[in-house]
Amino acid sequence: MNIEEYRSFCLSLREAKEGLPFDEKTLVFTIKGKMFGSTNIETFELINVKCKPEEAIVLREQFEAVIPGYYMNKKHWNSIKMDGTISDKQIKEWINNSYNLVISTLPKKIQKELTGKE
Repeated sequence: MNIEEYRSFCLSLREAKEGLPFDEKTLVFTIKGKMFGSTNIETFELINVKCKPEEAIVLREQFEAVIPGYYMNKKHWNSIKMDGTISDKQIKEWINNSYNLVISTLPKKIQKELTGKE
């Protein structure tokens, strides 16, 4: 996956937005103002995804390319090295999980609007 594919996939998620809130090189993806992903647009060496704390640890143990969130809360975020060792399918699954985890923290009314579920 290259940066264009990463960006396209993140923006394909319902109501996802992108921005550069921290500096000119850190691209951040949000849903309703809450971050679900980020990367350095100059290097694209890592992407950050949100995880449940217990899942974050399991993934770090299972995959060498998954490390504690770089410049993030290491309890809730993992960084994935974009070195080609993780399949695009797996990366997309983790991005989806991050997106859905963030949605689960939003008010019920907004969750229903985004997912169509009660």
